[in-house]
Amino acid sequence: MAWTGKVLRVNLTTGTCTTEDLRMDWAKSYLGQRGLATKYFVEEVSAKVDPLSPENKLIYATGPLTGTMASTGGRYSVITKGPLTGAIACSNSGGYFGNELKSAGWDMVIMEGKSPKPVYLLIENENAKLMDASDLWGKSVWDTEPAIKTKHQDPLMRVCSIGKAGENQVLYAAIVNDLHRAAGRSGVGAVMGSKNVKAIAVRGTKGVGNISNPKEFMKVTYEKKKILAENAVTGTGLPTYGTQVLMNVINEMGAMPTNNHRDVIFDGAKDISGEKMHEPRKTDGKANLVTNQACFGCTIACGRISKIDETHFTVENKPQYHGASGGLEYEAAWALGSSNGVNDLEALTYVNFLCNEHGIDPISLGATISAVMELYEMGVLTEAQLGCKAPFGSAQALVKLSEDTCNAVGFGVEIGQGSKRLTEKYGQPQLSMSVKGQEFPAYDSRGIQGMGLAYATSNRGACHLRGYTVASEVLGIPVKTDPLVTDGKAGLVKAFQDATAIFDSAGICVFTSFAWTLADVQPQVAAACGDEFDMANLETMGERIWNMERQFNLEAGFTKADDDLPARLKKDAAKVGPAKGLVNGIDKMLPEYYDLRGWDTEGRPTSATLERLGL
Repeated sequence: MAWTGKVLRVNLTTGTCTTEDLRMDWAKSYLGQRGLATKYFVEEVSAKVDPLSPENKLIYATGPLTGTMASTGGRYSVITKGPLTGAIACSNSGGYFGNELKSAGWDMVIMEGKSPKPVYLLIENENAKLMDASDLWGKSVWDTEPAIKTKHQDPLMRVCSIGKAGENQVLYAAIVNDLHRAAGRSGVGAVMGSKNVKAIAVRGTKGVGNISNPKEFMKVTYEKKKILAENAVTGTGLPTYGTQVLMNVINEMGAMPTNNHRDVIFDGAKDISGEKMHEPRKTDGKANLVTNQACFGCTIACGRISKIDETHFTVENKPQYHGASGGLEYEAAWALGSSNGVNDLEALTYVNFLCNEHGIDPISLGATISAVMELYEMGVLTEAQLGCKAPFGSAQALVKLSEDTCNAVGFGVEIGQGSKRLTEKYGQPQLSMSVKGQEFPAYDSRGIQGMGLAYATSNRGACHLRGYTVASEVLGIPVKTDPLVTDGKAGLVKAFQDATAIFDSAGICVFTSFAWTLADVQPQVAAACGDEFDMANLETMGERIWNMERQFNLEAGFTKADDDLPARLKKDAAKVGPAKGLVNGIDKMLPEYYDLRGWDTEGRPTSATLERLGL
């Protein structure tokens, strides 16, 4: 069995760390990581809990394939009730932290209560204790991680931490590991900050044993890595351009949300694209992109390492930003760029550095600033309030507002509450491009219809990683569907959602799904965990996980009304491009989706569905 069989429970109120055996009966029904940790969470925490109260819990979880030789087997997730949405939150990260936690002998860490003073959790294999973090409080992620490594004289230690955003309860604060990988969405970092936890530092030397069938596991993982290497997306596109390979593709489709979703094509897309990151600059002859980088065990290596032009206004006289660090990925480039009409690649890279440094989700940050820019252009917000002129297209405004948000000063405090709360405060709630309070990712659902349904029904609020129909509607994976029609999208969304739940719960990266289907994951899980994990079992398990999350949200007070899109996407037709004249057909797709899910007309799982899934 590929689980360690151990759970670390940390009571922050009393300062104690205790060991528990993993509930293997639950593991066989929910697999690991997202599914298993959510099962623990919903059993232990009321859906009515205040996300920032001591009664909320925070679970860091690995999957059975985390730390193994399965490609991309370095993932971990953070599960809690999200402060941005009030819904179930599960935020996934790569890098090296997940493997280290698993190699130290832990399937998950459950944090409960609240520490009376700032602390960090030190884990050295089976030994765990809380350490004073008073000297680290107020420091950035970039300062915290090296400080902990220096203190313990261990450069191989892996650290996940929060920056100022998490400490200051920015509602979309992230937890950052390895300096620029992040459990980025839904505000998991704010929950960590609310508990006075600055970091977790892990050193694991035990490795991952207990593979059910080692010989078969070696054979099947080798075969599946070949599929990734030979695929055009995972073997060529992502290693070369990262997720930024999508910038020009989505723009040409007329599905690039621009100026807070007022438009669907951004004329400056080519200036902030993956291709542009490769081009030598006129100022110094060097490219924005330095190299690509892989997370633990990854054979794709989509990560970007970038260096900002040292003469650019954002980093003049700021030598701390002159080195190479985590560069733009597509979602950040869109949210900070196209969404705000900004085509300054260096400015976007700088703000992305800020997000990594201070621990903040660039998607929600950029999308909230775009709502601010629209409010400014409407005259609702003024230069005096914002501290700057803030029209769409202003790189200076983007930088100023981002710095203020990261440091929780000026109008940045309000931006840190997210677009839903901000636009409601100023009487224009229709300008928040969000679902359940979480801001949209980088696909306009008038041009990619299935993504509208995926956004509306996502259990953690608007999200592309819960049902990435772009794979089918744009890239033709595993089959090509027409992005401009609603027919068949309910079934497509459900299939992607259920399959993604298994990818997430296994401990592998969802980007493998550009080349793999669930049929490629299943033999790896079976070889690692046991033959009972056949296709039928995994398919049911994915559906079970989705419905469990749904139940939590219903108990938290969400209803059918929350499975919807902003009026702009339902009433304002795309003006140009292939989707010209179209709005999103969510109202047509949603009833069919509910029916396929085995839910009633109000979006509640029927008793027959719950019984079939063992819920």
